[in-house]
Amino acid sequence: MAVITLTKDNFQAEVLSSNVPVLVDFWASWCGPCRMVSPIVDEVAEESDGSYKVGKVNVDEQPELAAQYGVMSIPTLLVVENGKIKTSSVGARPKNAILDMLR
Repeated sequence: MAVITLTKDNFQAEVLSSNVPVLVDFWASWCGPCRMVSPIVDEVAEESDGSYKVGKVNVDEQPELAAQYGVMSIPTLLVVENGKIKTSSVGARPKNAILDMLR
């Protein structure tokens, strides 16, 4: 599955109302660690068999979402399941750690 670009307009439908867990990546183009994690997140999305979704929130374009979820440092990864945050991590993570968040 492709990565979903998340905005305040589609966050409710794509993440909070999703019937599968959603990995949400809060990022910015100027963030070095975000640039390291981004291809890994893309890979995780491409490998999805439909049991989860992956979305990205650009914090510069969606500051309201970043504030709503208390994102103080990026990259911040959240796994949202049944409308609630199941797990979160801040900073660059290897692929296996990101996949573990989804299990």
